[in-house]
Amino acid sequence: MKRRVSAALAASALALTALPAMAPAANAKAIGEDSLAGLLTSDGNAFDKNKNDFDIVTEAALAIVGAKPDSPVALLADGTQRLTVFAPTDQAFRLLVKDLTGQTIKSEKKIFNALVELAGVDTIETVLLYHVVPGKTLTSPKVLKADGARLTTAQGGKVKVKVKTKPRLSITLKDRDRNDRDPKVVLKALDLNKGNKQVAHGIDRVLRPINL
Repeated sequence: MKRRVSAALAASALALTALPAMAPAANAKAIGEDSLAGLLTSDGNAFDKNKNDFDIVTEAALAIVGAKPDSPVALLADGTQRLTVFAPTDQAFRLLVKDLTGQTIKSEKKIFNALVELAGVDTIETVLLYHVVPGKTLTSPKVLKADGARLTTAQGGKVKVKVKTKPRLSITLKDRDRNDRDPKVVLKALDLNKGNKQVAHGIDRVLRPINL
């Protein structure tokens, strides 16, 4: 297990050194083709104390691409490809680690390390792909109209959308784990990378492709 952890962390470091290649080119082919990878890494891509941003999911994606360059996760760096990502916040990963270990870990770096040790790169890849809807740019108006729809993910599984407007607006994503609370879309984190073929919406928990 330690060998897998070391390999994953080394892959993450390698991916970080290749960061300019993942960012959108200055002379992008067309307006609307800025990648999500470019957006997610544009803040310097470092662990911090902001629980509402996306450092852990960014590091996880970089680790996967570093270890498995042919992974479908690499499509997040290709702004010509349409896709929608439901991106877990750092707090969402903190809650996942607590569910898996019973421990509350404050440090984002330690949360990331714990995930790698618990799951390994292949499992993390599967989980991340369960958050990606390929081939579709689902902006918030489309998501709001998708009540009851089952979205097919890049992992192959489906996520059901449930929209409520009363007593207040909420968008819930129903995953394969029947025993845990389903993730909700963070309304203050809608339409990340708006205006491009690749968009993301923040969610408050990690989607689970299996019943844990």
